[in-house]
Amino acid sequence: MSAPPAADVTQLLLAWRTGDRTALDRLLPVVYSELRNLAHGRMRAESPGPATLQTTALINEAYVRLVDGAQVAWQSRTHFYAVCARLMRRILVDRARSRRADKRCRDGGPVAFGGWQGAVPARDEELLALHEALEQLGQADARKADVVQLRYFGGLTVEETAEVLGVSSETVVRDWKVARLWLRRALRA
Repeated sequence: MSAPPAADVTQLLLAWRTGDRTALDRLLPVVYSELRNLAHGRMRAESPGPATLQTTALINEAYVRLVDGAQVAWQSRTHFYAVCARLMRRILVDRARSRRADKRCRDGGPVAFGGWQGAVPARDEELLALHEALEQLGQADARKADVVQLRYFGGLTVEETAEVLGVSSETVVRDWKVARLWLRRALRA
């Protein structure tokens, strides 16, 4: 299924922004396929196991937070997907934190798995480490952190990221390279 025309999505977003609640009901079926692809891409990086959040559940949770959240001044289809990417990142980070907490004993000590005293699967730890490094990057350079969030968590292209941030594609490419190097260094430390 191909992506819906940006104009259709933008019109529905603007109608929703002006208070037309039925616009949201018409919007979800139009964008569901792209949201599913976005969520599926993020779920591939999740730790496998019986407690793993399913793609559909991630979309549903993002939808609930989107509807229950504060009114967003929607600008475009790309802005919508950027907000969804941020929501999905928060959901995944919250989920990883929850799993980390669940794996601890009631007294707060780590759970032993064989001879290894680890508390969570490596992917949860990696996601949380990336989240914390991204928070630090955001304090140092918010735009570079936004570029990473939109590209990595949102799956946006360079051009879409540039549109959301109101910068040139060249700036996004440059920020993406610098941010990746910065994060790589931070995650190794």
